[in-house]
Amino acid sequence: MGNNTKPHATGQPLAGFTVGVTAARRADELGALLERRGANVLHAPALRIVPLADDSELLAATKELIDHAPDVVVATTAIGFRGWVEAADGWGIGEDLLSRLRGVELLARGPKVKGAIRAAGLTESWSPASESMAEVLDRLLDEGVAGRRVALQLHGEPLPGFIEALRAGGAEVVGVPVYRWMPPEDLTPVDRLLDAVLARGVDALTFTSAPAAASLLTRAAERGQEADLLAALEHEVLPACVGPVTALPLQAQGVTTVSPERFRLGPLVQLLCVELPARSRTLPIAGHQLQIRGHAALVDGDLRPVPPAGMALLRALARRPGWVVSRADLLRALPGAGRDEHAVETAMARLRAALGVPKVIQTVVKRGYRLALDPASDAKYGDG
Repeated sequence: MGNNTKPHATGQPLAGFTVGVTAARRADELGALLERRGANVLHAPALRIVPLADDSELLAATKELIDHAPDVVVATTAIGFRGWVEAADGWGIGEDLLSRLRGVELLARGPKVKGAIRAAGLTESWSPASESMAEVLDRLLDEGVAGRRVALQLHGEPLPGFIEALRAGGAEVVGVPVYRWMPPEDLTPVDRLLDAVLARGVDALTFTSAPAAASLLTRAAERGQEADLLAALEHEVLPACVGPVTALPLQAQGVTTVSPERFRLGPLVQLLCVELPARSRTLPIAGHQLQIRGHAALVDGDLRPVPPAGMALLRALARRPGWVVSRADLLRALPGAGRDEHAVETAMARLRAALGVPKVIQTVVKRGYRLALDPASDAKYGDG
């Protein structure tokens, strides 16, 4: 991503940041949205979706609903609803399913599901404005569910308390499992992403489904890295979830996540465009504005890609801008540098060249290096 354009001027607020994408479905769309805004994208599907067109469980549930009409059918996702109708078509019972669904109360969780229902030639009875399963549950409980049969199109996401609340209200709940989540066949990309997160080589990690979040946590635990992953997500790496349901596995582990108000990919990317730059300090250094990003620096709005060793030094200097940092401390900040302080001088020369403004970093003879913080800012940043 080595462009030297001005990120904000070209609509690239994520220039200089690396974002991890864990999605299996619509990963290309999310990646393209991020790259268009300047991000470097690291993609590793944390799970794979296995359609159940040949699955006896879905076939049995579908036949059972055709033979014994439910009172209510809740459609939760567009892809799931379409997959269900397509699978029934493949078994030669598609028309039977559609005619059965025409005669029941059909609830759609949101606009996309509503679209899938109408594309199948059906009309939903009701859809919540909020796209919230909680609102669907409230409506069902307000109507009263005692003695009613409720068919729920499952979609791989946990629905905490939803089924339990319906059963507690006296409903018979029939699950319709349209597809299942499985770990990826090739774990190499996931392991590579985990390594990048633990090395703080990723600035944000995006999640678009709860199973993907749970799968990543499970893989980290299998590698003995769960505690390290949670520490990274709690501090340096921003976990961004498309919505509150997706965030549940992370929040259950005590991780604080961010989500957009509208649970869509576009708003998720817009949220990152605000959050990541806001987490980067802008410092007045040697008459320039310096902002430190994931794998680059902005100098007066110009993007300057910096090698990993240089970024490690720059971060160490920026922890206390204007203060001298010794070569020994900088050596400790360098990844895998060993004991040779000459490595600091080599990395420092490359860092200065990458920044293009040599005076930003001052050499303090026999002591180390410091960021040349503008004098007027000493009081503000000197005790950082």
